[in-house]
Amino acid sequence: MPVDPDNIQAPVGSGFSNHMVDFQDILGSGALNSSLVVNNKKQLFQKLGEMAAAAYGLDATTVYDRLMERERLGSTGFGGGIAIPHAKLEGLDHVRGLVVRLEHPIDFGAVDEAPVDIVFSLLSPQDSGAEHLKMLARVSRYLRGGGHVSRLRGAATDEAMMALLTDDGTRDAA
Repeated sequence: MPVDPDNIQAPVGSGFSNHMVDFQDILGSGALNSSLVVNNKKQLFQKLGEMAAAAYGLDATTVYDRLMERERLGSTGFGGGIAIPHAKLEGLDHVRGLVVRLEHPIDFGAVDEAPVDIVFSLLSPQDSGAEHLKMLARVSRYLRGGGHVSRLRGAATDEAMMALLTDDGTRDAA
């Protein structure tokens, strides 16, 4: 039975607090790109690996490999031009994010077959079951509601994207 990310409860005694992490807590410097140019998913995942290496000190090849492994299980494009590629990695102490707006949308095998231009990638610690699922749900809710995607599409700079993602109003979006 598939997991519904909007109905996830942390197990009792899991150590996962009910405090919802803000996007500013998972998005480091260099974790956004407002005008990335790639031709396909493989190039996108390579660029995400490079961004994760620069922003978080992760191994770019490992990030690429884990994103590709997860994508082989099924597309992380969930429609409306949005994808949330995600992976679990050794060496992380908490969830990290990467956000890009693609200059030219790419085929992602999304459920609605629409090409993707907004990508919010999540990288989680290897043992982060509930934390990983809760952050996926949070990102999904954020991207589905309140016109956030259209504003991200209009963001001309990385700084503008960060401001949109960390605006006080988004903290209550979940």
